[in-house]
Amino acid sequence: MDPSLTCCFSGHRDVSDEDTGKLKIITNSLIRSLVEKGFRTFKVGGALGFDTIAAQSVLKIRSELPDVRLILIAPYKDQAEKWSLKNRKEYERIKSSCDSVIYASSHYFRGCMQKRDRELVNGSDLCVCYLKKDSGGTFYTVRYAKKLGVKIINLALQLS
Repeated sequence: MDPSLTCCFSGHRDVSDEDTGKLKIITNSLIRSLVEKGFRTFKVGGALGFDTIAAQSVLKIRSELPDVRLILIAPYKDQAEKWSLKNRKEYERIKSSCDSVIYASSHYFRGCMQKRDRELVNGSDLCVCYLKKDSGGTFYTVRYAKKLGVKIINLALQLS
């Protein structure tokens, strides 16, 4: 077991109600399994949808296993400014609970999302994703991870 193993998460923002419940269960179970295999550092991008599910799961497990670390890598500082109040509150709760918060940029610019995605993957041993389509940010992130030789687990395949 290598206690320095790192896992990043990437997934779509839009997750159906049907998939949300299943994803929470599968993600919790997978993270527990990864911790047993030596993973201690988990990185999330802080977006709505799957990123939020993954962060909530890591924080839940960290409450039982305090050596688990959660790192938030956000594309820019004000990423949640236009979100609903409910989503902003949850984002702020997650952000304040993280062991570390890194911003790919201090402000929005075209390409800051991709910069964040590359930062998520860099230094990761595994990329757990929720990928259902061959376009968009998650597709970009998974393609980048494959290019670097990072192992991929696509949870969307377990929901079919």
